[in-house]
Amino acid sequence: MDLETIRTLCLKLPHTTEGIKWENDLCFMLATKMYCVTGLNEPFSCSFKCSDEDFGKLIEIPGIIPAPYMARNKWVNIQEPTALSDDEWEYYIENSYRLIKSKLPKKVQQTL
Repeated sequence: MDLETIRTLCLKLPHTTEGIKWENDLCFMLATKMYCVTGLNEPFSCSFKCSDEDFGKLIEIPGIIPAPYMARNKWVNIQEPTALSDDEWEYYIENSYRLIKSKLPKKVQQTL
């Protein structure tokens, strides 16, 4: 997995916007709420939200840790791009998108 593939996966999801935050991170957002963040520089780093169950499973995989500052919200940080298969990457990014979308106010959800 690489930055351009992650970008392609995220931008195919409806209403996704992207922006650079903290000078070094490419953030993918839905209605200004982040659902995937990846570093622009080496070493590789990508974070996303996951379910409670997935969080427990993912942090047991070598190369995946609880995301700094966001672990309490069930975000993981992938430090080794091969820790997940391409299909798993797609599943977890889409799931993060759905989790964030479900937390948006109903009025915002209806406009999407």
